[in-house]
Parts: sequence; C-alpha cells; structure tokens
Amino acid sequence: MNFLWIFLGAVITLTVTVLCISYLCYRLAFYASRKRPATEDVLDLPQGDIYIPYLDFMESCAREVRAMPCEELWTTSFDGLKLYGRYFEYAPGAPIELMFHGYRGSAERDLSGGVLRCFKLGHSVLLVDQRCSGKSDGTVITFGINEHRDCLKWLEEIQIRFPENKIILTGVSMGASTVLIAAGKSLPKNVIGVLADCGFTSAKEIIQEVIKQIGLPPALCYPFVKLGAVLYGHFNLEETSAVESVNNATVPVLFFHGEDDAFVPCYMSRQMYTACASPKKLVTVPGAGHVLSYPVQPEQYLDTMKEFFTPLL
Repeated sequence: MNFLWIFLGAVITLTVTVLCISYLCYRLAFYASRKRPATEDVLDLPQGDIYIPYLDFMESCAREVRAMPCEELWTTSFDGLKLYGRYFEYAPGAPIELMFHGYRGSAERDLSGGVLRCFKLGHSVLLVDQRCSGKSDGTVITFGINEHRDCLKWLEEIQIRFPENKIILTGVSMGASTVLIAAGKSLPKNVIGVLADCGFTSAKEIIQEVIKQIGLPPALCYPFVKLGAVLYGHFNLEETSAVESVNNATVPVLFFHGEDDAFVPCYMSRQMYTACASPKKLVTVPGAGHVLSYPVQPEQYLDTMKEFFTPLL
C-alpha cells in the first residue's frame, strides 16, 4: 500500500511538473499581453537591439508613414478576432501588397520602410496588424499556423473591395512564413506572387533553433513547448509549415534573406527555395541582418522586385 501511494505521488508530481513547465513555455513563446498600447514606439519592442544600426532609417520611415493618408479596415478571423489594417493607396487600380509583420513585432516597426518601398514601385499597400499586435485582437501567437488563415481572410476582404487589383503577398520574418503557408492554399486568381523576407521553414525548426541559441537542449525542451501550445494555446505547432506549403505553391515566390541574420538563419530560405514548386528566385544579401536586406541594399531590392514582379502585372 505504501508503494502504491509513493507511485501515485510520483505520478502526480511528474504530471504537475510537466504541466507547469509547459505553461511557462507557452507564456514565454506564445502568449501576448494585451496591456501594451495599440500604438507603440518603433524602438520599444522586443529584439529592438538587432535593428540598432538602422534605427534612424526606421524612425524616419515610421514618421513619414504616420503622416500618409490611409483608410482603416477591419475584418474578423475564423476564430472571431477583430483584425485591423491600414490601406495606403498609391493610385486607383494599382497592385496591392498585403503585408504581414514579424513575431512580437508591429506593422509600424517592421514595415514602414516597406510601405515607402511599395510607393517607389507604384504599389498600394494593405498593412495589417497581426493577431495579438497593435489594434488587432488576440493573445496567442501561433508562428503562422493561425496567422495564415488571417491572411486568407484579408484576401477575401481585398476581393470584395478591390476585385480587379493584382495582389502580392508580402511578409517579413514570421510574416514571411505566414504568407508562404498561405501560398500553398487555394488563392484568388488575382494573387500574382509572394515576397518572403527572412522567413523560417517551420515553427518547430525555428523554436528549436532559438532553444539552441540560448544554450538549452532542443530535444529536451521542444516537447514542453509543443505541449504548451496544445494545452494552453489550443493549436498544433506542427499542423503545417512554410517549407511544406511551398511544395504546393502555384504563384511565383521571391525570397530575400540577410546573410548575417542571427535570428532566422539564412539556410532556411535556401531550404524553402529548393522546396518551392512554383517559379522562384532567391536573393541573399551580404552584411544584412534580420529583415534588413532592404535598408542595406535598397537599389538591389527594388531592381529585383521590378524584374521579378513586373512581368506578372
């Protein structure tokens, strides 16, 4: 009888320990507090240190975009979240880039430069706050799993409002993985391509990479992260991935990646380029860190986009 109680006590202790560790992993990796203000300073965000060499550039872009006229748009996600976006029109009928920012980022910090870049190319922009960011609802970041469904919902909105405009899906970091997952789904016929800048291959692989970067064993830690996503975030980290989805891509994909990216390794874009089934191009930029290819080589970035997308418009 004593052995039975000892055994039951050990099982309960182990279960509680696993649940607690999984919850901690969930809070660290996926939970996003809604106590943050809807409008944040460009610098007052996680991973801000990786942008230090280009802070002046980013601040200048943010100030310019804040002053630009835009239309506020809303849509509702498949799971009932109100999602927010801003539409910047270059000209009636111009191609629209549907833009998604990165993990724990903001549309303003990650993509103000992108809005200005679009206008240089004659593109309009629908710049959206990902779930859990800015004015959009949500408290669980899913590394592109649910975010790609938001992308498809925004495409529905564009189809209703701008049925004749050509569309390019654009994303940086987690936003790049978001649009790459969406690219493997059935897309409206006026989606003519994808721009993916510094995307990761899969949620599993990037989480394991981060675990390794902080000096912990991925094989031991990742199962707790995955369990935390299921139990507390109510999603499966391995449901789908960008590297799997591009096998089914039917629109051309332009990959950009900074060769000095210390957050999402450059090899991930190379892997996705190899896996991509549709017409594709990969550009890696020496000396560019995470999502910094455009500030480092703006002319190369613009020329490559013109060369790649203009024949599709």
